[in-house]
Amino acid sequence: MQQQGSKSGSEMEVTWEDQQNINTFSRLNNRFHDLDDEIKSAKEKCDNLEDAGNELILADEEMVRFQIGEVFAHLPRDEVETRIEEMKEATCKSLEKLEEEKVSVVSQMSALKKVLYAKFKDSINLEED
Repeated sequence: MQQQGSKSGSEMEVTWEDQQNINTFSRLNNRFHDLDDEIKSAKEKCDNLEDAGNELILADEEMVRFQIGEVFAHLPRDEVETRIEEMKEATCKSLEKLEEEKVSVVSQMSALKKVLYAKFKDSINLEED
């Protein structure tokens, strides 16, 4: 028979606050993975725009086909260079913001891990395998 004052690891009481911390950690973990995907996509887009800018430098034509939506339009090369540079800057700024958000999410997750592991010790697993 177990004493009322002692509780084993599997019978630890989960308070409302603990559940909120676990839920917050879960949401942050999901956002972390979403950010990873978004960062990967933004890096690819930035690289593609860099490649397009380099190819445009090598092009001999004054009029260049430029995709706008689903159609290609013939535009002067200078205008296309300007548009590609603007797109690249916007994408790189977006990439920086995503990376900053990822750092913030990681620090919040780390703080929650400390709190949750301090209370639940080995009864909870917050690591990914």
